[in-house]
Amino acid sequence: MDNLRIVISGGGTGGHIFPAVSIANAIRELEPKTKILFIGAKGRMEMQRVPAAGYEIVGLPIRGLIRPLWKPANIGVVIDFLKSKRLAKKTLREFRPDVAVGVGGYASSATLNAAHELGIPCLIQEQNSYAGLTNKTLARKAQKICVAYEGMERFFPKDRIILTGNPVRQGLLDPTLTKTESSAIFGLEPDLPTILIIGGSLGARTMNESVLGNLDAIAKSNIQFIWQTGGYYYKTIQDELAKKGKPENLYVTDFIARMDQAYKAADLVISRAGASSISELCLLGKPSILVPSPNVAEDHQTCNAMALVNKEAALMVRDADACKQLIPLALDVVGNKERLKTLGENAYKMAYKDSAKIIAEEVLKLAKKD
Repeated sequence: MDNLRIVISGGGTGGHIFPAVSIANAIRELEPKTKILFIGAKGRMEMQRVPAAGYEIVGLPIRGLIRPLWKPANIGVVIDFLKSKRLAKKTLREFRPDVAVGVGGYASSATLNAAHELGIPCLIQEQNSYAGLTNKTLARKAQKICVAYEGMERFFPKDRIILTGNPVRQGLLDPTLTKTESSAIFGLEPDLPTILIIGGSLGARTMNESVLGNLDAIAKSNIQFIWQTGGYYYKTIQDELAKKGKPENLYVTDFIARMDQAYKAADLVISRAGASSISELCLLGKPSILVPSPNVAEDHQTCNAMALVNKEAALMVRDADACKQLIPLALDVVGNKERLKTLGENAYKMAYKDSAKIIAEEVLKLAKKD
């Protein structure tokens, strides 16, 4: 079928953007002539990342509610939502999509509400094990709900749920990539244990402080570290390292473009517990220590992490305990090959393969119903 039109909406963090782009790419592989338009939030990272992936995007002046909800500033947030919904409706009328897909993030709420009012079929993708308010509300208006965890019928109508897993970034599963060449890219020795620390696309303050507070232990260890600080924190960290002295076994960068190389070089990964990160760790069978962010709605990252911890597929350190516990635990675990093997194997058992393709097929089924 030629000339299908699909709108994909959402963003805010890499955890929403990477799956959205993966779904778009999978749709294009199945139906190369499909026209795809993204709708995101102005000023958020999707406005750069989506065009870089080769897709057009429209930005809405939408932002999140401020907690506690009774704050007067939320009046402006509601006004911006109504403006965004009007702009989304105008965009949808002009683009005339066959289906609207929501991947989470501020923009998806306005876009899918507008799509529903215009009679456009909707599909939402819930990445977390605890559904957010936006998707719980949108679920009543969606024909299909793609989820990454079992037991999601406590949030959504059971007859609309499809268990698909979360799409991950393309290129992570390069079978030709070796640990030796990946380690060399970061200036590391392939035979020494390596810990990768990633705080998500925006960085993570507590995880960064955990490293800065344990520089002596890192320097004295026979362990190598790859540390992605996030762009927001990078300069401050460089200044701190200039004062305290950077250990030779610590590779520091603000952003890692080739995560496939970083994952391949690593024996253990320290990460936030965002849905996309967990999906990548499972698909790659990587042992990990998860540090759930406390700054997310409904504490959903702790729920994500516990889904793995309960199956001995990851370890978890609370954000409040990270500065004292995280690096000592990581140094201990990375030296225990049997424990690493168990964690990695159990993580891989929880992986879903071809998630993007499965979701793309569901999108196309909706699009072709007419």
